[in-house]
Amino acid sequence: MLSPELLHALHNLPLAAKRAAEGFLHGAHLSRRKGAGMEFSQYRPYQPGDDLRRLDWRLAARSDRYYLRESDVDTSLTVHLVLDATASMNHPDDNGLTKLDYARLLLGALAYLAQQQGDAVGLTILHPAGLRHLPPRADARQLPRLYHALETAEAAGTFPTQETLAPLTARRQRALVVCATDMYEQDAEMERLLTRLRAASGEVLLLHLMAGNELNFSFRGAVTFEDLETGQRLQLNADQQRATWQPQLQQWLRATAQQARRHGFDYHQLSTAEPLTQAIREFLRRRDAMG
Repeated sequence: MLSPELLHALHNLPLAAKRAAEGFLHGAHLSRRKGAGMEFSQYRPYQPGDDLRRLDWRLAARSDRYYLRESDVDTSLTVHLVLDATASMNHPDDNGLTKLDYARLLLGALAYLAQQQGDAVGLTILHPAGLRHLPPRADARQLPRLYHALETAEAAGTFPTQETLAPLTARRQRALVVCATDMYEQDAEMERLLTRLRAASGEVLLLHLMAGNELNFSFRGAVTFEDLETGQRLQLNADQQRATWQPQLQQWLRATAQQARRHGFDYHQLSTAEPLTQAIREFLRRRDAMG
C-alpha cells in the first residue's frame, strides 16, 4: 500500500485513487489461505486491473481475501461522500500533507471502488460559502466529476449554517454516508448533521482524521498555535506542555468516539501519517453489510 505522501506526489487524483484502491486489494490477498467449505473452482484471486464489479464483496468482508466471481448477480447501492472543507482541515502533518489532502485521496479511492462496483456515488463538500453537491449517479461520467470537485476543493472558514445544510436531509434515500472530517466543532454542528443524515439514509461511516503530529505532539520548543477557523493564537513551549497535551487529547478522542457510536455512527479514527488501508477496509465491510 503506497503511503499517502507518495500518492499525493503523483499530482493526479484519478491515478492516485486507482493506485490506492487496487494496491489495497492486491496487497490484501498476497498471503491468502484457502478456507474449508469454499468452492474455489468458482473463484479466482483478484489481480490489479480486473473488473471490481466481479469481486465477491461478502467473502472479502469476512476474510479480507479478494476473489472474483465467475457468475453472480451484482448488487448496487447509493454511496454519499461528505467532505469537511472548513479551515481546520488545512492543518499540515509532518509529511507535508494537510488533512484536506488526505481526505481527497481517501474519498477519491472510495469513489473509485464504489463506481467500479456499479454503485451510484455522490459528493457533498461542506464549506461556509455554500454546499457543493453532486447528486448520486452511476453513469461513466460521474467519477471525473467527483475527482474534479475534490481536486478543486479548498478548506476555509467555519461550518455551514443549518439553513445551508437543510437540503441535504430533506430527501430520504437509503444510502451509505461516508464523512471525512477532523471533528473540530464549535457547537456539535457536525454531530447534528450526521445524526440527520443517518435518519435520512440509514448508515453513516464517520472517518475521523487526525494529523500524526497532533496525535504524537511532535512539536518542539516555542510554538505558536493558531485556530485556523477563528484566527485565535496561543504561544507555548511544546516540551513543557507535552505531558499535559497527551491525556487531554486522549480524553477528547474517547469522548468523541463514544458520542459518535451512541448516535449509531460507524466511527473510525485515522492518522494522516498512515496509509489508507483501514478506511478502505471499513468502507468495504460497511458496504457489504448493506448489500
